[in-house]
Amino acid sequence: MLLPPKVAHGVADGSVTLAFRRWARPDVKVGSQFRTAAGVVRVDAVDLVDAGTISDEDALAAGWPDATRLRRQLDKVEGELPTYRVVLGYAGPDPRIALRESADLGDEDVAEIDRRLERLDRASSHGPWTMATLELIGRRPHTRAPDLAAELGRERDPFKIDVRKLKNLGLTQSFDVGYGVSPRGRAYLARTARRP
Repeated sequence: MLLPPKVAHGVADGSVTLAFRRWARPDVKVGSQFRTAAGVVRVDAVDLVDAGTISDEDALAAGWPDATRLRRQLDKVEGELPTYRVVLGYAGPDPRIALRESADLGDEDVAEIDRRLERLDRASSHGPWTMATLELIGRRPHTRAPDLAAELGRERDPFKIDVRKLKNLGLTQSFDVGYGVSPRGRAYLARTARRP
């Protein structure tokens, strides 16, 4: 479930507790968690509702000024899809932030990262990519993803998916424009014997 950054920050500070979506069937389950720009958000409830019964109070809790504007937004969804009310809660900061800052790596840490990157390389349909991608991001921080992908002869979207895998391991971080190798990533690159 995607939340705009403003809404995600509202969930984090408690000012937003609801979301309304039009789906053929619920896109999320109670108890599921997802990462946002403001941290991890938890789904506490998912209920089918009549969009006509959404109150101004509900709209405010979803980050909208009033129910009329919220219903207008819901009506932009094509087709006659049911409306769901999703109760949201803040589950805490994104654990990848703490991970990417943890740069005190022992031999076992480096070996485990080696194993995970080797597994990603083996599973790839386009061949080994992890070390070349880390090297490129380290050499060209804050560079747009399409430019980085082109340098590697890749399409932008699959490239971004791969970079997200590195981010999940705490090795990279995202900026408003482009990426950078995190402190953990730099520590790893300084200690590993793997090369692009």
